[in-house]
Amino acid sequence: MPTAFGRSILLLVPHPDDEVVGCCAAIGRARAKGATIHTLYLTHGCIDRDSLWPWDRRRSEAFMGRRRNEASRVAKELGVACAGWSGRPARHLWRELIGAHREVATAIEDHAIDQIWAPAYEGGNPDHDAANALASVFALQLASLSVLEFAEYNFAGGTVRSQAFANPGGEEEVLTLTPAEQAFKRRCLALYASERGNLRAIGAERECFRPIAAHDYAAAPHEGVLWYARHQWVPFRHPRVDFSDPKEVSAAITAYLRSNSTPTGRRV
Repeated sequence: MPTAFGRSILLLVPHPDDEVVGCCAAIGRARAKGATIHTLYLTHGCIDRDSLWPWDRRRSEAFMGRRRNEASRVAKELGVACAGWSGRPARHLWRELIGAHREVATAIEDHAIDQIWAPAYEGGNPDHDAANALASVFALQLASLSVLEFAEYNFAGGTVRSQAFANPGGEEEVLTLTPAEQAFKRRCLALYASERGNLRAIGAERECFRPIAAHDYAAAPHEGVLWYARHQWVPFRHPRVDFSDPKEVSAAITAYLRSNSTPTGRRV
């Protein structure tokens, strides 16, 4: 039997565009069944000012404004409601999990959430992996809450993969997108014009999800080079290259899981 979609869904969005990359068609199908979907943007999607080229730093506010405008247009197309918009820069979510935990807890309470959707733990981006860890904590703490994880992109086996899990376990469900759904997804992706270069590898033929797996967050999502580490050989701090150390990302996530500060004080 296909996994049931929730009635009040909270979509954890590490960066504006992940809601389209991971689950554009799933959003449409869930809404068609009567679900209400709220998007919680856990970063504003742009890197921090100091990581930009020096000549671009004065435009950092404009970059953030453009990304937010794009997200607003996409939200209108998708028919989703905003549950919160973080002022946190991209590449910082995995460093600020305690604060993000509070944001998720507030959204769950405010909107009577019964299901969370999150990106898969697949090494595509450290903020994606952090969002997955956040979802895993709430899955364990709240018996009434179910969690689905959606494949976005990864580099397992040294191959570029889109909408396919790095470590399939047999519980995956694949949505084969209709021609209309494919066209709609491509249109929504195109609305994120500021991310055009980063979205070229994203396919629109299918989406893949499963109930969140029992990940070992102390280990890398898969063997070999992770997607975000592919270009870390660049000998200088290029703004487009994420130099996050996978070992530091895993350490930050496991530290969050150990501390597990929650609104109720309960511990996993």
